[in-house]
Amino acid sequence: MASALGFCSLNAGNRGGMLKWRSPRAAVIPNFHLPMRSNEVKNRTNVDDIKALRLITTIKTPYLPDGRFDIEAYDALMNMQIEDGVEGVIVGGTTGEGQLMSWDEHIMLIGHTVNCFGGSLKVIGNTGSNSTWEAMHATEQGFAVGMHASLHINPYYGKTSLDGLISHFKSVLPMGPTIIYNVPSRTSQDIPPDVIWNLADSPNLAGVKECVGNDRVEGYTRNGMVVWSGNDDECHDSRWEYGATGVISVTSNLVPGLMRELMFGGKNPSLNSRMMPLIKWLFHEPNPIGLNTALAQLGVVRPIFRLPYVPLPLAKRVEFVNIVDELGRENFVGKKDVQVLDDDDFILIDRY
Repeated sequence: MASALGFCSLNAGNRGGMLKWRSPRAAVIPNFHLPMRSNEVKNRTNVDDIKALRLITTIKTPYLPDGRFDIEAYDALMNMQIEDGVEGVIVGGTTGEGQLMSWDEHIMLIGHTVNCFGGSLKVIGNTGSNSTWEAMHATEQGFAVGMHASLHINPYYGKTSLDGLISHFKSVLPMGPTIIYNVPSRTSQDIPPDVIWNLADSPNLAGVKECVGNDRVEGYTRNGMVVWSGNDDECHDSRWEYGATGVISVTSNLVPGLMRELMFGGKNPSLNSRMMPLIKWLFHEPNPIGLNTALAQLGVVRPIFRLPYVPLPLAKRVEFVNIVDELGRENFVGKKDVQVLDDDDFILIDRY
């Protein structure tokens, strides 16, 4: 029975009753000990459901004064997104500061989001890493807690070859619907189209979040690849002139209704132009510095930053108040009046 089950067994040999050792299955089958293996289909989300999403918010993670997640504020922000028609969220992305989370925090937040909001929108976990093993492990955990799809970046800092990129992505694609994220400004390595087309046969490849520009977007969409713009300042043209399915957006944290109008309402260059001062302001410093500052000024989250992020300076905070007045406070999340806030109102946390 032990042998049939694959456990370690001792069998009598042919000579003098010698015992022969047989290795357990766990020693010879890769990842036998894991609760989910990459060749098992555990996720039940149809990849076409992911491909159809037009407006995905890369959601902000708020904090309490002791550095823990402010789940109450997070849930309120999620409800604001749902009410204004957002179809999906990226949990623990760059905007959500996944890079500042432990994996325990990261997977917990994915599971919480699925549990509370997974029936209203698609939950896409940012489970990518520059370590293939870590990306596989986090993705297994993310799908185990119910996420609908995963977002994967190419290995950064310890960069690999193009063949290495293909092998890296092929290690995670079997686990479930996957969006590949190309943002060379952060990784310092482009994912060229040849790599994506090499992966295109995978039934789990939902598409690409592309930040290189609209020429690259068009090169994909013209040949049937689903693409989301990763640049809010280009997303209107990406959607209506270059064939992008939609946008994975930072700005929709603040004005989800306006971003939905840009993605669903047809060409609207007038609205797009009106949005540019806000988008330019948001990305004056590296994301998520502007977003964190703005949400604090709107009273949607506490003015708490996990270092190394710090708030925008006073002059930029005054500028944001004027932008809100110009676009209309009713278009922004939350109900409180926008405030400038004093420097002393912000709390910076170095241990969390």
